[in-house]
Amino acid sequence: MDISEKLYSLRRARQLSQEEPAEILGVSRQAVQKWESGASTPDVGNLVALSDYFGVSLDELVKGGKQPQPSPPPADDVGPFPRRFQWEYKSKRTLFGLPLVHIHLGWGLCRAKGILAIGNLATGLFTLGALSAGLFSLGGLSLGLLALGGLALGGVALGGVAIGLLAIGGLAMGVVSLGGLSIGVYAVGGAALADRVAIGGFASGHIALGERARGSLAYCRATCTPDLLRRMIIDEYPHTWKPLVDFLALFLE
Repeated sequence: MDISEKLYSLRRARQLSQEEPAEILGVSRQAVQKWESGASTPDVGNLVALSDYFGVSLDELVKGGKQPQPSPPPADDVGPFPRRFQWEYKSKRTLFGLPLVHIHLGWGLCRAKGILAIGNLATGLFTLGALSAGLFSLGGLSLGLLALGGLALGGVALGGVAIGLLAIGGLAMGVVSLGGLSIGVYAVGGAALADRVAIGGFASGHIALGERARGSLAYCRATCTPDLLRRMIIDEYPHTWKPLVDFLALFLE
């Protein structure tokens, strides 16, 4: 039995249409039809995906072998949360070559790629996953223009550990950083270490305001006023963006 007959036999034994395996593999129904007719042969990647989908070995799929027999699911796959559970949805509508929605959930590596992507590994425009990368991302490890996660890296990063242009987190590192331990050009936090302005319980920077302050211009935070801070920043760094100056002054009001 050659591979085309084997594919046809496996599909019919499970009472599946050609559209069902085609959707899972991300190919057209016509591609599956050509494989079954022998007009073309699936590439190595699709062969591996087909063997996983039909639950047969790659050797059995390529070389042929015993005929598929319907069998009950293994004991470890029984119950509301089977060990090998996977569920995937991919919208047929696309934008910029990506599906509008791609959701891939389950045990193991479940990759999702789309405008809205949800999966263990998610990439796209709006992403949610253990490892998430996109314009707007949320995840355990999150990378994006706006990133929220346990470890967040991005333009604006919020997380347990946050690294970005604006970083907010337990440990925050960025141009402007706010956190328990804050490190940056401008830093505000319990402990703030900054190149220019540091505001915190412990503050170290060129301009430092804190209960314990170290710097060229060091003041006790309680005795420094917002207007004094504005004047110091403008005198030392005259090209500083005014909204940033006003933002830092808020922490003294």
